[in-house]
Amino acid sequence: MSRIGRKEIIIPRGVTVSEEGRFLRVKKGESELTVPIHDKTKVTIENDVIRVERVANDKLSRSVHGLTRTLIDNAVKGVDSGYEKQLEIIGVGYRATAQDGGLKLKLGFSHEIDFPTPDGITFEVKKNILTIKGADKQKVGQTAAEIRTLKKPEPYKGKGIKYVGEKIIRKAGKAVKGAGTGV
Repeated sequence: MSRIGRKEIIIPRGVTVSEEGRFLRVKKGESELTVPIHDKTKVTIENDVIRVERVANDKLSRSVHGLTRTLIDNAVKGVDSGYEKQLEIIGVGYRATAQDGGLKLKLGFSHEIDFPTPDGITFEVKKNILTIKGADKQKVGQTAAEIRTLKKPEPYKGKGIKYVGEKIIRKAGKAVKGAGTGV
């Protein structure tokens, strides 16, 4: 039995979960997520508890059991409290500004980069920290990864966009060899 798949998901107060065909709709206020349920799993909702069970015991059923439970759990936590990723922008003249339609980034190129805001995502910028918030864990992580790829941190000076807390392995620059020896 899957250790992850066996865990029950407790539905927090204010969150409504309904099963619609092969989809599970999770809603709280304005936030709403839909999670597909695999054919090899069965979901039961009773007394503010969600249980995910296998239909069969073949390899595919075992592999999607824990996955389905985790996707449902991420949706419940996402609509309840949301997810966020923080990026740090390092470099002289590098900056970001949040606007209605998206994000304007100055990253040392000859032009500004306009990054459109995906549905369900919000941006906050304080000094050099960019915070990406949303209810969908996968979409928040994907957006952060796409922004980071615009200017990855380089190993010599560390300039670029990195996750807060990420360690950049620095390389030593060129060493001056025999300066002033007149060789």
